[in-house]
Amino acid sequence: MGHCSASASIQLVSLIILSGILSLETIKFGFCSDDHNVRCIDIERKALLKLKQGLTDPFDRLSSWVGEDCCKWSGVGCNNITGRVNKLDLRNRNDYSFGFGGEINPSLLVLKDLDYLNLSMNSVGGVFPSFIGSLKKLKYLDLSGLSFVGVIPPNLGNLSRLLYLDLSHENLETDLQWLATLSSLKYLNLGGVNLTKTTSYWLPAVNLLPSLVELYLPYCSLPMLPLTLPSINFTSLSVLDLSGNEFTSTIPHWLFNLTKLEKLDFSVNSLTGKLPDSLGYLKSLRYLHLSYNSLEGSIPKSLWELSSLVSLHISHNKWECAITEAHFVKLRGLKEVSIGNYPPNISLVFNVSSDWIPPFKLRYLEIISYQLGPKFPTWLRNQTELTTVVLRNAGISGTIPNWFLQLDLQLDELNFADNQLSGRVPNSLRFSHYSIVDLSSNLYEGPLPLWSSNITDLYLRDNLFSGPIPHNIGQVMPNLIYLDISTNSLSGSIPLFLGNLSQLQYILISNNLLSGEIPPFWNNIQSLGWIDLSNNSLSGTIPRSLGSLTLLRFLDLFSNNFSGEVPSLKNCTYLNILDLGDNKFSGPIPASIGESMSSLQILSLRSNSFTGSIPLKLCGLPALRILDFSHNNLSGNIPHCIGNLSDLKSESTDEGNLGRLGRFEFVSKGKVFVYDHLYILNLVTSIDLSDNKLSGEIPMGLTSLIKLGTLNLSMNHLTGNIPANIGNLESIETLDLSMNKLSGSIPQSMVNLTFLNHLNMSYKVMGTSQPKSPNTLNNTHCAKIKRRDT
Repeated sequence: MGHCSASASIQLVSLIILSGILSLETIKFGFCSDDHNVRCIDIERKALLKLKQGLTDPFDRLSSWVGEDCCKWSGVGCNNITGRVNKLDLRNRNDYSFGFGGEINPSLLVLKDLDYLNLSMNSVGGVFPSFIGSLKKLKYLDLSGLSFVGVIPPNLGNLSRLLYLDLSHENLETDLQWLATLSSLKYLNLGGVNLTKTTSYWLPAVNLLPSLVELYLPYCSLPMLPLTLPSINFTSLSVLDLSGNEFTSTIPHWLFNLTKLEKLDFSVNSLTGKLPDSLGYLKSLRYLHLSYNSLEGSIPKSLWELSSLVSLHISHNKWECAITEAHFVKLRGLKEVSIGNYPPNISLVFNVSSDWIPPFKLRYLEIISYQLGPKFPTWLRNQTELTTVVLRNAGISGTIPNWFLQLDLQLDELNFADNQLSGRVPNSLRFSHYSIVDLSSNLYEGPLPLWSSNITDLYLRDNLFSGPIPHNIGQVMPNLIYLDISTNSLSGSIPLFLGNLSQLQYILISNNLLSGEIPPFWNNIQSLGWIDLSNNSLSGTIPRSLGSLTLLRFLDLFSNNFSGEVPSLKNCTYLNILDLGDNKFSGPIPASIGESMSSLQILSLRSNSFTGSIPLKLCGLPALRILDFSHNNLSGNIPHCIGNLSDLKSESTDEGNLGRLGRFEFVSKGKVFVYDHLYILNLVTSIDLSDNKLSGEIPMGLTSLIKLGTLNLSMNHLTGNIPANIGNLESIETLDLSMNKLSGSIPQSMVNLTFLNHLNMSYKVMGTSQPKSPNTLNNTHCAKIKRRDT
């Protein structure tokens, strides 16, 4: 949110730099006209044809590369006097699918006078071509967004004439040692390049560039922000973007010597401490972005003295201050404001009078977790240029006033979530192309509103909407990508016309009163990645067409009345979560679940009527972390290969890719835990096979799952001894083996289960001894251990 205008500012400053580059007589960026007197040199024409041969060109963008005069070819520029190629501009201005593939041929080295090379936003790949470092006349080099991998070759330091360098991409890495010789560089963008190895050296490296005007190092995994810098050489800097890194320190004071700074972006880090009052030295600042950090205390008075500010983004911090209208007196040029706290703290107050007329005209407004209400803020009356309005968790109640509707705003985003707004949502709101609407967690009632076809993201969850889902929603809003209408009181069936939403990627309709069968329209929505229909009264069978969704990652049908057998889901190879629990499914567990779902992390089939044995193919799910087959009619042995679940055997290096959307119910210690934010489940591991008809012995392989947190095998017909090395389950917190037909003693190795806090071995656990330990079993909470003499 709010980056469009900021991006425009970046482009503006870049345009100024580029204009300076273009003005240099030594660079002839213009293409040769039709009446030029010299043709291109034949050896250079052949070099370009070799380059073309190495590229894949699915849309024939190089169709003009025929004939003898290469100076007339698209993307080629020549010196009007010598005829030598000095410019090659093959950037892709469209979607990535329009880009060139293949590799860059070293025939480019023939172009001795080449001083401008732009191949950006194509799909050219392979190892970063080191021969680029031999094009020593280059002054402009843009290879951003390509598919190169590996290390940026240090011989780029040979390009001592470079003024503009953009290598931004996420699959590259470098140590920046080669930067020292690029003393003429004015623009440097290494966004996304892995700079972990530079530790603190990155700052001295860029400090050696005295001509540098714009520096972009966002999302570079920079681990450290040095607090000191003995001398400052890059005082010409006007743009500094260090967003999305791993800084945890305070804001360093050397920064305030960069008095020419116009844009400063430290957003999405973990900066701490107070915002220094020295910020006032940066009097030229127009863009200040500090959102998503851990800054605290009061916002210094000096910030409100920065009269050139156009964009102020300081939300998602830990501010402890009230904001009044006096703070904005000098900020007459403001176009963007983002302010607020995370975690939410509604005690913070945005305190302005009811007749305040702001001195600015905003395009972007975001206020989060600041007390604006209870009345709707009247000072918005004169904000007639707004395209984004976010007033989230702002203590606003009542209805949206008519005067706000009469502003006739063309909104890109409207977000009034987490307030106490009530009544019916007005249908007169207007939205521009590709708009986002979030009115979730309010008190709105009545039927679901329908707006223009321009809305792409619609969040209306956690309100009091009732009645059916409008049958024409797929016709009125055909461009929907995200649809979240969960946790309301919607009734009736899922309308067939929902299948017209061919661009839909997320559909969440959980926690409503819906009934009837699921329509078989899923073949029409192949972009779907997220389906949550849980906690309704839907019935019937799952349509086979649902198994055609090859991009599906999340499928939650929990707590409905579905019945019959589960259709094949083998085409859903990207599934992370599959929850079919608390229904009336029957028949065998589909073997297709284990055939191709290498990303499946959560599989819950609990509380159904599944029969047969546990398919052996389920042992081939390497990412599985939660397996719940409890409360079914499964029989046979627990597969010995269950010990092959690799993500439960060792410490995972993957933090998981569960999103923030959705809801999952997890049973442990006899209690139901509800997770509304799925990313928390990355920390949970569990196997629950309780209340079935499983027989045989507990497989030894189970004891190799050393990262398992919960194991529940209760209420089955298991026999034999408890595995002697059960103490290998070093992470186990909950262990329930009760109500089986186990025999023998409790293994001594259980004294190693130091995290165990819930143990149940009651009923039909046969044996004569309990292991001695002062710290584990005797102190285990909620333990039930009963022995039956034979």
